[in-house]
Amino acid sequence: MDLSIRLKAIVNMIEKCDSVIDVGTDHGYVPIYLVKNGVIKSAIASDINKGPVEKARNNVTLNNASAQISCRLGSGLSTVNNGEAQIAIIAGMGGNLIRDILEADLDLVKQFKYMILQPVQNAEVLREYLYITGYNILDEEICNDDGKFYEIIKVKYDTKPIILDSIYYEISKILLDKKDPVMQSFIEYKMQKYSKVYDSLNDDTILSKNRKTELYHVIKRLKGFLKCF
Repeated sequence: MDLSIRLKAIVNMIEKCDSVIDVGTDHGYVPIYLVKNGVIKSAIASDINKGPVEKARNNVTLNNASAQISCRLGSGLSTVNNGEAQIAIIAGMGGNLIRDILEADLDLVKQFKYMILQPVQNAEVLREYLYITGYNILDEEICNDDGKFYEIIKVKYDTKPIILDSIYYEISKILLDKKDPVMQSFIEYKMQKYSKVYDSLNDDTILSKNRKTELYHVIKRLKGFLKCF
């Protein structure tokens, strides 16, 4: 089975284990790949919408994996019981929603060996929540798939809060330290995005002036990060 660059980046962060729950499974590609390649023994493919669950079930059947993969309809982690999965994958949704899913089922979150979280937007909101709440961020990856950047966070529940400079919620310190080559183009993308916003603002109000000052300092920090590459 051929996976997209984004999904390949996710599966590459999974170590061999017994069981996984894939929240927001869509077509079920990730659990099917993991089972067929011997990375895991069983999986739960879960989605809040009926259509994706049916698509996943059809794909599971086509790949002769019905005995290993259970397709379930439900929101967040409500489809898994304590002890059914060692690892959780929560991917393809906003950072705010992923945060809310974790908050809604903390008892389950605590028992996972680790989780793979892949927000499609607002990664900085999720990253700030993880650090401030005390999660242990084990690793991060970033990829560019069809012109879009995706950040992937490997994390384990813990209770050791860390307060970072706010720029590191926006730009992963882990990925900066790793000098991940994709980060250079990601930072350039962020600079371009913020520069457009900066140029669009006028100085008519105090709020606008404050926002321009804030963006000026963010852009300056991003320029500094580029010197690492």
